[in-house]
Amino acid sequence: MGRLDNKVALVTGGASGIGKGIALRLAADGAKVIISDIQRALGEATAAEGGFEFLEQDASNEQRWDEIIGDIEQRHGKLDILVNNAGILGSVNNDPERTQLADWRKVFAVNLESVFLGCRAAIPAMRRAGGGSIVNIASVTAQMPTSMILPYGSSKAAVRQLTKSVAEYCAQQKLNIRCNSVHPGFIDTPAQLQGNEEIAKSRGLTVDQVRNGLKARVPMGAIGESEDIGAAVAFLASDDARYVTGAKLLVDGGMIMD
Repeated sequence: MGRLDNKVALVTGGASGIGKGIALRLAADGAKVIISDIQRALGEATAAEGGFEFLEQDASNEQRWDEIIGDIEQRHGKLDILVNNAGILGSVNNDPERTQLADWRKVFAVNLESVFLGCRAAIPAMRRAGGGSIVNIASVTAQMPTSMILPYGSSKAAVRQLTKSVAEYCAQQKLNIRCNSVHPGFIDTPAQLQGNEEIAKSRGLTVDQVRNGLKARVPMGAIGESEDIGAAVAFLASDDARYVTGAKLLVDGGMIMD
């Protein structure tokens, strides 16, 4: 018996990277997993590989959230777990002087507004199901200065505040819905590699130099894997965390010891 048996889970941005790692772990623990992503071909391939269902979704599209949740309830009768994972980094040269408002808004639309929309859509569905667990993927950058990726760090800090507010509301309303945030550090994913390549190009470094520089900032001396995030999410999604809400779980190799 898996600890997530008979649970229905939606993971946004589940086609690759951290989202894929989360989906694989939830499924391994017994959940019925639906992944959504804006990348249709990759999402379908990942779903076939992992035995998931796939739904195409721009997580920042308000109308699509109602459709997604309605579809899941119609086919599976409920939604127990929502993992708001969809996100983008933006430019690695988004400092306080050069960041364009359009870039700021794009990052916030995906990284913050989609999380708000997901929480708002999931709460009524989880109320109907008798409870549930929402896990928002923030970042270690929520707790540190991010002068070169200003919109990204700012959006992730806002996700943390949103998480606490949703957790408080659900607790006060006695909804049996928990909401927590997971804060990854440096994780080996296609998005991390792309970011490393952009940093290397803009600063005249090799990708290996960038990667080694990141490793040097981690007390445990290693870059994490998507499976590490999946394990953290699976705990928060399960009844093992039934008395945990509004919490932040740092999965960063010791970068932020708070």
